[in-house]
Amino acid sequence: MPKTDSNPAADARPRTGHRYWFPVTVGLLTWAGIVTIRLQPEMERNFQGWLTAALILLASLLGLIWFFGFSRFSGKLRLGTFGLLLLAAFGGTRLLRVDGTVDGTGLPKLVWRWTSPRTVRSESATTSPSATPAAPNTQTVATTAPASQHPDVPQFFGARRDGTALQVNLARDWSATPPRQLWRQPVGLGWSAFAVVGERAYTQEQRGDSECVTCYALRTGQQIWAQTNAVRFSEWQGGDGPRATPTVHEGRVYTLGATGLLNCLDAESGGLKWSRSVLSENQLANLIWGVSASPLVFEDTVVVTGGFTKGPTVLAYRRSTGEPLWQAGTDKASYASPVLVTLAGQRVVLSANAASLTAHDPTTGALRLDYPWGDDKWPKASQPVVLPGDRIFLSAGYGAGCSLLEVKPGTNGKLAATQVWKNLHMKTQFNSVAARDGFLYGLDDGLLACVEIATGARKWKDGRYGSGQTLLVDDLILIQSEPGAVILAAAQPGGFQELGRLPALSSKTWNHPTLAGKYLLVRNNEEMAAYELP
Repeated sequence: MPKTDSNPAADARPRTGHRYWFPVTVGLLTWAGIVTIRLQPEMERNFQGWLTAALILLASLLGLIWFFGFSRFSGKLRLGTFGLLLLAAFGGTRLLRVDGTVDGTGLPKLVWRWTSPRTVRSESATTSPSATPAAPNTQTVATTAPASQHPDVPQFFGARRDGTALQVNLARDWSATPPRQLWRQPVGLGWSAFAVVGERAYTQEQRGDSECVTCYALRTGQQIWAQTNAVRFSEWQGGDGPRATPTVHEGRVYTLGATGLLNCLDAESGGLKWSRSVLSENQLANLIWGVSASPLVFEDTVVVTGGFTKGPTVLAYRRSTGEPLWQAGTDKASYASPVLVTLAGQRVVLSANAASLTAHDPTTGALRLDYPWGDDKWPKASQPVVLPGDRIFLSAGYGAGCSLLEVKPGTNGKLAATQVWKNLHMKTQFNSVAARDGFLYGLDDGLLACVEIATGARKWKDGRYGSGQTLLVDDLILIQSEPGAVILAAAQPGGFQELGRLPALSSKTWNHPTLAGKYLLVRNNEEMAAYELP
């Protein structure tokens, strides 16, 4: 018989080795991918976080496929591991729940399922639309300056809606003269800021199933009145409650809730003058993260923005009665607030929308400018900045970046805008910037940055403040950081300089700070506080 090399005993031997080269390769590639993502200088934190999470999930999935299908571990071990994974998954769904997001990156925050949602204490929720104003703390009033000695901030983003505080001269050294806390107390859910007129501060908050407009004594925090609406907006990423800031004008308070309720209230008592349901009356779907634009009030006009439906984008009502005046626009609304400005000699209502920048005649709503800006797939929340020389600075996050426009008279009474420059040197998400002496200051993806207006060049970028907010105070910048601390920095093109730090709040803060003279009001969706700054 012919000789053969076949060895049946050898062929019957079990195969050895677990093919470790596969998980090692996957791990190295995942590590390289994460490093590559982190090294992209202009990639925003949210994109970095999402891509990193996707890589880790993909690597984990490949690891499981290798372990159960190709690793050659014993069947008993694989079966036991599969059971443990099922038990962990089942236990996770029973023990954990999503409570909003960790921060502005949008990654979910997990908490124990038995953790009760936070509620405002019941006595502070006792409300009445026509409540009698509470008597002020006479001792506090007697030892403080009269209301006339601090400027009012009657609307969102500063008295002029341009991100600057007026008539304020802050000390630069908080170590020598630290800020003094006046009061601190719980507040309802929501991302509204304060409007301050005289000795009163106005905001919006969610208390249980009621969306409230509340009025507090500026220097004591005592609730004076609260007006309620039986509505509640909830969204898992942005959280519950109203977003917009009240506007106070000639003894009345104008508010726009997260579901589109436009209210006009008496500033003294909180009594309801009139109300409109902007979204439902106009068959407009709500925005994904809720109506967020603060009302613009001038003369006998209140201007608000629409919803997720394409048009009307901007809507005007008679300030005295709530009667509709005009509607305009065919774009979806954004999360930015309209502003009254003068461009190329024309007084217009300027609105940054989901995919356009439009300007409208304040009396009729007639379209004066329609400039396409990005697309409507990603949110835009930053205020347009009107600059000398009929220029407009636009900024947004999610890859949009920033651009400078120049506006000139067009044909038939319209305006025409041309782009001067565009780059990624200021990537705002839901914060806005302000201008001083030829430079822009704001949070570029969570880092404070200075950009030259003429060229678009970024002079510097430093500090890590998350999805916070900024306010320009002469040659200083107040930064409300996302973790809660308030930082004082220098507004100077020569370089970043942090001057002081105040542990004002201690949890996620997306609300804008309000500075009325030396009085700083801060809040988030858990607590609010007032400080006297040196």
